[in-house]
Order: sequence, then C-alpha cells, then structure tokens
Amino acid sequence: MENELMSLPMVALRGLAVLPEQVTHFDVSREKSVQAITQAMKKDQKVFLVMQKEVEVEEPKESDLYRIGCVATVKQIVKLPGNMKRVLVSGEQRAGLSWIESEEPYVQAAVKILPDFCKPEDRELLENPINEEGMVRGLRELFRDYMSKNPKLAKELAMMIEEIKSLRVMVDTIAANLPMDYEDTQKVLEEQDILQRYEDISLRVVNEMRVLSVKEELQKKVKERVDKNQREYILREEMKLIREELGEDTLQTDAEEFEQAVKDLDASCEVKEKLAKEIKRFKSQMASPAESGVVRTYIETMLEMPWNKRCEENLDIKAAKEKLDEEHYGLEKVKDRILEFLAVRILTSKGQTPILCLAGPPGTGKTSIARSLAEALGRPYVRISLGGVRDEAEIRGHRKTYVGAMPGRIATALRNAKVKNPLMLLDEIDKVSNDYKGDTFSALLEVLDSEQNDKFRDHYLEVPIDLSEVLFVTTANTLQTIPRPLLDRMEVIEINSYTENEKIHIAQRHLIPKQLKSHGLSEEQLSISKKALQKIATVYTREAGVRQLERKIGGICRKSAREILEDNKKCIKVTERNLEHYLGKEIYQFQKANEQDEVGIVRGLAWTSVGGDTLQIEVNVMPGEGEILLTGQLGDIMKESARAGISYIRSVSKEHGIDEKFFKEHDIHIHIPEGAVPKDGPSAGITMATAIFSAATGRKVRADVAMTGEITLRGRVLPIGGLKEKLLAAKNAGIRMILIPKENEGDIEEMSSEITKGLKIVSVSHMDEVLDYALSKEQEG
Repeated sequence: MENELMSLPMVALRGLAVLPEQVTHFDVSREKSVQAITQAMKKDQKVFLVMQKEVEVEEPKESDLYRIGCVATVKQIVKLPGNMKRVLVSGEQRAGLSWIESEEPYVQAAVKILPDFCKPEDRELLENPINEEGMVRGLRELFRDYMSKNPKLAKELAMMIEEIKSLRVMVDTIAANLPMDYEDTQKVLEEQDILQRYEDISLRVVNEMRVLSVKEELQKKVKERVDKNQREYILREEMKLIREELGEDTLQTDAEEFEQAVKDLDASCEVKEKLAKEIKRFKSQMASPAESGVVRTYIETMLEMPWNKRCEENLDIKAAKEKLDEEHYGLEKVKDRILEFLAVRILTSKGQTPILCLAGPPGTGKTSIARSLAEALGRPYVRISLGGVRDEAEIRGHRKTYVGAMPGRIATALRNAKVKNPLMLLDEIDKVSNDYKGDTFSALLEVLDSEQNDKFRDHYLEVPIDLSEVLFVTTANTLQTIPRPLLDRMEVIEINSYTENEKIHIAQRHLIPKQLKSHGLSEEQLSISKKALQKIATVYTREAGVRQLERKIGGICRKSAREILEDNKKCIKVTERNLEHYLGKEIYQFQKANEQDEVGIVRGLAWTSVGGDTLQIEVNVMPGEGEILLTGQLGDIMKESARAGISYIRSVSKEHGIDEKFFKEHDIHIHIPEGAVPKDGPSAGITMATAIFSAATGRKVRADVAMTGEITLRGRVLPIGGLKEKLLAAKNAGIRMILIPKENEGDIEEMSSEITKGLKIVSVSHMDEVLDYALSKEQEG
C-alpha cells in the first residue's frame, strides 16, 4: 500500500501542518474544503491535508501548495455560525501530492504514501531491535523530564508515551506535542529519514528544556527580589531581569544619554550643576520606577528649556511697517509704538524690551496685532490665556515634590517656543482672579518687571529663568480690575472703538475675503456693496470691534452658498435693498434726537463695553414731600451723581427764581429708559443736573444737544473717559452740539476729522455754561 497511489479528497490548510500521530482540530469555511470533508465522511473518513505556502491566498492552485502532507482520519465535525465547521482529525501517514485530479465541487488529489527510510550506513543500526529499544527509552526519558518542567502538558500523554514501543510512533507523537511554528512543523513532516527525524526531535526537546530552565531560574530570582506586598511588580521586575541577563539595561543607557545631553547643552553652570545632581539621583533610584519616573520627567523638562538659545530678529523696519499695514487698518498709535520699539532695537542692538498692554473693547484686534507683531519681528509667537486663572501655581509652577507637578505656564510657553526671546502674549490679563491658593497678580509682578524678570524662579525648575529678552504683550478689555502696581509695569496702548468708516474698510480688506475663502466662494460669485456694509454696521451690529460684523458677513456667505447650489445662481449681489433677505429684520435702532425741545428731558452720552450709546434722562416733578426717586437700574455711583446734581440746583435755586419751598413740597423722579439694562458711572452728572433744573424751572432743553461730564457740589465739570465712543454714538443719533468737560479738549485734538466732522463740540468747565448752551432761548424773559 505504501507505494500505491490513492485518490483522496484534499483540504488546503492555512498556517497549519498536521503530523502523523497528531490529534488536532481546525476550522474550515471555504466551500471546497467543506465539500471535501463531507465527501470523506461519506466514504472511509480519509482526507489528505496539505499546507499552503502563502496564508493570504484564497483559492490555492497546485503551485501554491507544499508537496508533502498527511493522510488523516476525520473523527468529528461540529457546525459553527456563519457556514463554518470545526473538524477534529487524527494524522496517520505522510503522503506526497502527485497531482490534482479534479477541483469541482471539491479538490480530489492523487497522493502517494511516503514510507520512512534510513541511510544505508544506518540500516544495520535500526535492524537490531535492541538499538531501537534503546533509542525509544532514551527519547521517552528525555520527554519525561520535559513534561516535569512543563505542567501544561496533559497527564494522559505521559501514559501514552509509556506504552509506545515503535521508534517512528514515538518520534511523531513527541513532535506533535512540542511547541513549534507551522514552518518548523512542515520541515518535520517532510523529513522521511527516521534517524534524522529522531535527532532533530531530541535536539528540540533539549532546547525546550533549556528555555524552561532559564525561565524557571528567572522567575526564582524575581520571587527573591519582590516583596510579599508587591506582587504587582512581578512583570516589571521580570522584564528588568531579562534586560540584565541580555546586557540591555535601558535605564543606565538613559542616564548616559542625559549626561551627554548636559555636555552639549548651552546653559549656565548653575543649570548644568543642577542637572548633574539630578542625573546622579536618577542612577541611584533605578530600582524604584515611581521615583525614577519623577526625576526623568524633571531632567527631560530641564533639557528642553531654551536656556541660551535665541532666534534671529528681523530688523527691517520698512518690512515690519508693511506687514502691520497689510494686516490691520487704522490703529496708528499701536503701529507707531511698535515701530518706535523696533527702531530703538536696531540702533542699540538690544534696547530694553518694553511690556505692552493693549487695552480696548472686544473685537478690536488686540490678539491679532500681537500675532502680526511676532511675524514682523520674526520671533516665535506663544499665547497664554489668563482668563479665569486664580491659582498662583499656574504662573510659578508646582514644586516637584508634589504628585503630578509641572512647570508654570510661563516656563511651559518658553519651552514650546524653543527660544528665550519669543513674543509672549498674556491674553485677558484683566480676567485674572485670586483665591486661597495665592495671589496670581503678585506672581505676574515679577514676570512683567523688566528690572527683575532676568531671574524669574519657577517652583518646578528651581533655577532662575531669564525672561528679560521675552517681548511681553498683554491684552485687556478694561484696566479697572488690574492692580495699580501691575499696571505700572506695563505701557498701556489704548485701542479705541472703530468708526463706521474704519469698520467698512476692515470688512472690505480683511473680513469679506476671509469669509469668502472659508465658505468656498469667489469674488465673482458674491459681492457686498459698501452701503450694505454700512447698514450691517449700524442696524445689525452694536459693538466697538468687528467680531459681530464678521459673523453677519459669514451669515450672508452661508445663505449665498445655498442659493448658488439650489437655484444655480452664478452671481449674487448684496445691496442695501435686499440685505434684509439675507440677515432678517433690523436688530438695533439708534435713538434719534428728539424733534422738539422738551422740559425735563436731556440727552446724555454713555460708554459701554461694546462701544458708545446715548441715554435719554427724564425728570418729573410732582407735588409731595421732597422725596427723590431714582429708577432705571442705576448703579451706586450714578445715584450719588444724581444727588450731587440736586444739591447743586438747590444751592443756586435763589439765583434762578426757584421757590425756596419747591424742594420740600415736590417729589423729584429721575428715570433713564431701557430699565432692564444696568447703568453706572459719574459721567451723567451734568446731564441729570440739567434735567432737574429744566423740570424745576419749566424751561425746555434743546433737543439737538447732548452732554457728558461729572459734576461737583459746587457745579464744576470734571473730565470723563471713553469720549471717542460717545462722540460716535451722538453722531449716529443725529446730535449736532455736544458739551464736553474742558479738560477733555486734548482728547478731541487726537481724534480724526472723520469723527468730529458735522459736530459742534463745546468744552465747558462749570454748570452755568452747561445751562447756557443746553436750555432753549425761546422762553427766556
């Protein structure tokens, strides 16, 4: 039978070679393989199993298969989900693939049983039964020792091995129970020389025993090292021992790398000494992974800091001016100050680095100015948002003794910049707050003081950092919440509200191209007229900056994009007439100047965080007992201004013919409309005093006059802030004459003619002058 050809169903196996005397199972899902197993079960349960050369091949041809496989008996078939079957087989004889007889509906192969043989010189050795018995016993004892070291092997196997007398069966049985990959198993399957196979399997058993002995020895050493209460460290220690046995101690290598990095580091002696000390600690703590991890993080952080590394600055003042003009319209004061700093820098090669504070309403471009300045100077730009920071450790860092300690935001930003002279933006410095963890503003004092920030000490790093070459730029919406000592260290540059004309220019130059690009539109597809932009700025937005304006332009772009796709429009023109179609009904209405002069109604001017506004102050006088009523959500300062105004009017009542008993026999009610909006500040003092005087005397107030100024008990008019925004609001409301404090005349000189054009601005220093200008002349006499 051994030399005869047999015709058997064939199954090609992926990543599995079956040996004689091996009982194993495998899953089949290929239709041909399932049919071949089914056919085998119908006949004598015999099937030819051969392995594919490449696992990935789905439909193997004869050339894709090994030539030698195994004839096996199918013992059991179990159905699995997904048309898959699990087959249990018992390997019986080696066989060679002669040819494939048919491939449909399953593969039928002609196979030839391969007998064992030996070389002529070894034939006498095997013919002697005593020699074969000796080899069987030797292999049995060897495998017995292996089984004693490998408890995973089944006990039934030991009984089976004891009963085997044939050398071939013994060799194949042991081979079937040794851990081998499928390629080695195929080599054993192809080896027909029984003595050669005996030697190979004996050598494999010896090698496996050595591997198990090494593993056992390592585990024994690990158990001796590890404490009873630290069982979870077994794996880590085992890995460490393996590295030691192989001579690949990575921690020692890391320490050497750190020492080399310190030698190459461009830093002061103090920094290098500190690092050398920490590397020494790192070496001594190699047995404690938790401690060495903390020290490693510290060393890596120190090595990443740019101690003496600088970037080259761009000292071309013309290029810087072009860059600033290209990216920002207006803001002349800011640009001038930046160019002045650059000019000094060029002439002195260093010059003292100023600390600039850009203060102004939201949306006026403070953050983008800092970014443009960094690009103009060629310095890296890093931004630190201080909004809501209330822990001093955010600035100075945590001491490294704490769990999870890290450097402060200043040191981290410097590390990210990779140079010691970046431009560092401290955004929203007015939003910093304090709590029980420390005073954040006090931590910023050292950072922003050019006299002492060359030795800034971060709690985590524990060595001084030189911040003297960092160009600090801070931004704030208001200066009221910044402590005076901190404000004193900064050079404040006011960024005022944009005029309507400036907003239109910014929209045309920057906002529209930006929004067109982000919405995938071209200038040919969408155009927005200048009058439409003007209308958006006046009745669809109420702000000092241009953030809302940009959002509205984005809204137009979105609606236009939809129309272009849905209605196949090629060009959309947004004008003043069709603007409502894109943005809906108008949102804001400016309170225009009253058409007629009235008694007890005066137009005041107010500053808000989003620009200027006009306030209409109304006063009613009623018979009563001298009570003063204040309504319209007035703040404490505004209430005090109202009482100061009444006191002044009472003090001059005799001169103006007001009855002495008037204030005892009448109640005065002061109201400012838009009662849901809180209002505060002293700048409405003269406005309220004028309204009270008008109501008390019955004289009308001119409807085309607006005023702003603080009042004293003696009638003096004191200066106020936010004048630019107030003038813009008055102009939008159609006011022709504006009364301002005399001490604010200097602010008018700095304003562009675009703001003051069409306005008659009168400076006053006393209430007598205010009353002369504000009261209507028609009732005099």
